[in-house]
Amino acid sequence: MDSHDERDASGSPDGTLDQRRRDRADRYLASVHSIRAFNANETGDLAFMGQPLVQLTLPHTDPGDVPFYERRNGDTALVVERGVIDRDGKTELAGIPFGVYPRLVLAWVTTEAVRTKNRSLALGGSLAAFMAELGLERGGETSTRLREQMRRLFAARIAIVKAVQGMDRTSVQVASHTRLWWDESDPSETLDMGSTIRLTDDFYRLLVDRPVPLDMRALQVLKDSPLGLDLYMWLTYRVSYLGREAVIPWTALEAQMGADYGETKNFTRKAKRELRKIKLVWPELDYATPRGRLVLKPCP
Repeated sequence: MDSHDERDASGSPDGTLDQRRRDRADRYLASVHSIRAFNANETGDLAFMGQPLVQLTLPHTDPGDVPFYERRNGDTALVVERGVIDRDGKTELAGIPFGVYPRLVLAWVTTEAVRTKNRSLALGGSLAAFMAELGLERGGETSTRLREQMRRLFAARIAIVKAVQGMDRTSVQVASHTRLWWDESDPSETLDMGSTIRLTDDFYRLLVDRPVPLDMRALQVLKDSPLGLDLYMWLTYRVSYLGREAVIPWTALEAQMGADYGETKNFTRKAKRELRKIKLVWPELDYATPRGRLVLKPCP
């Protein structure tokens, strides 16, 4: 019997991959059941995200070797500028943070800043423990990618620019001090000197001034898609002050989210898919998707 015959339909020896998929599906269903049965206050899963980062989002994919990234919503723009990092004893420009990992980290950072009312945050002694708090599975390239995105995020400068009666610009460094002592070769190793970050005062205030409440369990369920995370956080904020039905053209929503899908129809198709997932964890969400637009209705 050759090696191909020894593999099951999942393509892995002894069905290991297939079992991991079943385990993941079981955890997904358990999370959905928990969210529907108990609110985040009851389970201790109440999380937060800084309001400006809900209204204007980071890129979904790597924007490449560009000096800065920009996203606009009406008269307000988010500008993310590359920071400087040290890698293997050499100073270099970091890339722009993108994808799901910076979003999960920012939600964790905002939550801890709101909870502790402190700019200095302890990330723990091991990467594995921190990943568990984010709902990430250790293994493969996940830990490496998470660490790289954290390097990019904590080194970046974020500017909120408002073009109202001239120009109002707030440009802030994310962190004034970062100490990541995680062992990349062994993410489970606990180190005596734990990992810490110290947010700059301006970025701390940007996060804790009117933060948007979220359910960390929902973030963990939706973590496979940056668009899903963005839509969930934006909907939570938008519905919180919705007094009557609101109509949002897909073109306007596409411009607001941190994505470039080429054509609006591609964005619309993927947004509808993510909305169905969000509806699983937020059954009360009341929306419709007639041609060309998203219609939001007041709901809990």
